[in-house]
Amino acid sequence: MQTAEMPQRPTLLPGVDASKWPWWAITLLLGAAAIVGLVLTDQNYQETFIFLKDGVITTLRITFFSYILATILGLFTGLFRVSKNPILYNISTFYVETIRGVPLVVLLLYIAFAIVPLFIEFSTWLGLGISIRDIPMELRAIIALAIGYGAYEGEVFRAGIQSIGKGQMEAARALGLNYFQAMRFVILPQAIRRVLPPLGNDFIALLKDSSLATVLAVNELTQLGRLRRASTFRVLETFNMVAFMYLAMTLLLSAFVRWLEEKMRIQE
Repeated sequence: MQTAEMPQRPTLLPGVDASKWPWWAITLLLGAAAIVGLVLTDQNYQETFIFLKDGVITTLRITFFSYILATILGLFTGLFRVSKNPILYNISTFYVETIRGVPLVVLLLYIAFAIVPLFIEFSTWLGLGISIRDIPMELRAIIALAIGYGAYEGEVFRAGIQSIGKGQMEAARALGLNYFQAMRFVILPQAIRRVLPPLGNDFIALLKDSSLATVLAVNELTQLGRLRRASTFRVLETFNMVAFMYLAMTLLLSAFVRWLEEKMRIQE
């Protein structure tokens, strides 16, 4: 009895299984090549790229400074969230639950136009002589994004710390380390390795959420794209370039985060 042969799937090249190719990456590369070709050959794209390049620098600056502050704030918040001190626990929990319940754009507006002026009035009452112009909108955006993402980073660190077995802390205390030494030398090094992927994802998310600073008229990438569109009415060219620049930054950062995860995994 003869068995029917399974039909072979068509291939682009003989002997090559194209189904295993990373078509998503090929599509992205072709799209990037098309945009780069337009920048090199089309005057409108060239002028748009030159106009937007300073916005990329501002976007990266906002992202990096916000993320550094958010990570520091999140680390302490995570430590307080696992603390047995009721005051530290309740303060950190109030911060996390409040900030996570407010939209990020509302938080930016609230800090920029409510908290900062209130701080200026308080500093004037103290005789510090700080003017409202001494705190630029970019700095207000950095502070607001750091506070907003600090709450999420706090939950990431809390989960990472609680994922370490309780025996690790008990063994460290048995060796004579106090709570802070055990947390610093035993628990946190292990927890950081485990929370590195979500921290990297939050870094990329913060890069995209930095576009919310446009509501404060900060000249980051999205704001400059809006200004370019309003002045030239070149909507397609402008937002093609804006989307391409964001995509390029996020893909490069994603590759860096994957490389860092792999390096940390090897060192374990």
